[in-house]
Amino acid sequence: MSDPIVMISSYPPRRCGIGTFCEEAREFIQKTHPERRVLVISHTDGAGEGVFPLMDTTKHDWWKSVADKVRQLRPYAVHIEHEYGLYEYRDERGRGDGNEGFLDLVESMEAPTVVEPHTVHGRLSEHEADFIFKLCQRADVVLFKCHYQKWRLEWNFTGRGWPTPKNIMVVPHGARPDRRYTPKQVPLLRKELGLDKSPLAEHLVGLIGWIQSNKRWDILTSMWEEIAESIRQRTGQDWDLLAAGAMRDPNSRADYEKYRGQVQLLEQKGLARYYEFIPRGDPYYKAMAICDFIVLPSTDETQSGTLARIIALNKPYITTAPMEGLTAQTLESGGGLLFTTKEMLRRHVITLACDEACRMRLGNNLKKYLDEVVSWQVVAGQYDEAYKLARQAKKTGNRVVLPMEF
Repeated sequence: MSDPIVMISSYPPRRCGIGTFCEEAREFIQKTHPERRVLVISHTDGAGEGVFPLMDTTKHDWWKSVADKVRQLRPYAVHIEHEYGLYEYRDERGRGDGNEGFLDLVESMEAPTVVEPHTVHGRLSEHEADFIFKLCQRADVVLFKCHYQKWRLEWNFTGRGWPTPKNIMVVPHGARPDRRYTPKQVPLLRKELGLDKSPLAEHLVGLIGWIQSNKRWDILTSMWEEIAESIRQRTGQDWDLLAAGAMRDPNSRADYEKYRGQVQLLEQKGLARYYEFIPRGDPYYKAMAICDFIVLPSTDETQSGTLARIIALNKPYITTAPMEGLTAQTLESGGGLLFTTKEMLRRHVITLACDEACRMRLGNNLKKYLDEVVSWQVVAGQYDEAYKLARQAKKTGNRVVLPMEF
């Protein structure tokens, strides 16, 4: 078998959005490269076939064992998923190393190396700007998720008097092309999830995903009783709120309890249903699939795995703006509505509930966007292009140079 592709990332069973992203990306990279193994070097809590759980960031030199394993595997390409918190070493005083160990890891790579940072803000802090600059110097190719991140980087760097890196490629967050359920399948999906055993309206608005402080479920739940009544008066239809997910970050426990409690109060009034499950794999898609549309009221997000699943299902949605990647993908796809105030959210929810034609139009826009832009099949092909660029750079010693956005 040919040389493997080696991914470095957090990985399930860890409750981590980057880990579930890596799991899906790996699946479709493998389908694109049946001649190669796609292996993963993960943190010590990762598991599975072809997974090497080596990263122990409680050690200041954690990256050395990873570099040694990469050299042993002799990869075709190394593909690293980056999020700041995943690679931060903290000393006995609790002081972090600013991801210096991660940069040392990238610099040590002898194999073609592609790094995919999952957080690149439009206005970079001094630390973020310095990290991105050093990362682009060390990696062969750096993958941004959205075009705005690349053209904003030039503004960020020019303002500091720095040159703008040219080895940045835009590859969007992938979405599955094989999870589009038909309306006829919804009753079966409800049964599979165990949501057929108690009264639940035919029409549902979904709040689905990890329950975190930045996923402000309370914005919608605080208005839901009045919204449901407005919909009933206009259409004669009963609509329920389905709030489904689980807590990921223990630091979000207070907000998790608050959000869950608000939904359970609505449940007592026959207006909502709280459903606890781990947002991963097929149940994640099925919970969204039974909803008519999704509300994603995030207050801190550059791009979102939740949105990728919404797009995979061609579900109309409503989300917060301006919110970097969420706003960018909503504008590019034409598949969702944006809100900046509670009143806008209230109005949009009522509009989508009362206008089936609008829901169909947004869903069709998402189908086209999925098929042509963000399907994992398309994204895996772009990854392949990045690997080839990285290999050429290593072979020739010449830096990758890609055109600027504007």
